[in-house]
Amino acid sequence: MKTKLLIVMTCVFLILTGCGVKHVNGELEDIMVKLYSDISEEELPMMLQNTELTEENIENYIGTKDIKWSEAIVSESMVGSIAHSVVLIRMSEDASEKDIEEAKEIIKENANPNKWICVTADKVEVISNGDLILLVMSDEEKVTTISENFSKIN
Repeated sequence: MKTKLLIVMTCVFLILTGCGVKHVNGELEDIMVKLYSDISEEELPMMLQNTELTEENIENYIGTKDIKWSEAIVSESMVGSIAHSVVLIRMSEDASEKDIEEAKEIIKENANPNKWICVTADKVEVISNGDLILLVMSDEEKVTTISENFSKIN
């Protein structure tokens, strides 16, 4: 009887806790390309470039170092007067849903849509998909398109 109860309780525990956070397959560079896929070449910011984020520079892009992540890249215009930033962060392997939600809140509180010279991003959005977090700051249309494309990634 104890064995059956233990098996049932184990099954219930596994169902309630799930199997952890879904890992989104793919290199961040490739995922970034998918995020821009519905934006025409003419609508893209000038001189768009991806940069790998490190412990030393991540705070410049998300406003904090206080999250546990494994890799990240940012896509920004190399022209300082264009308010456009797309940050893609892969959380650490042991991150839980709670960790991801907390990281999103920290990023929302610290991201600076006024970081450019003389311009401000119209809209800021922080969303997650599996083990990825997206911070996008840009004009309304680009934020919407990039966020929708991010939500479609598996």
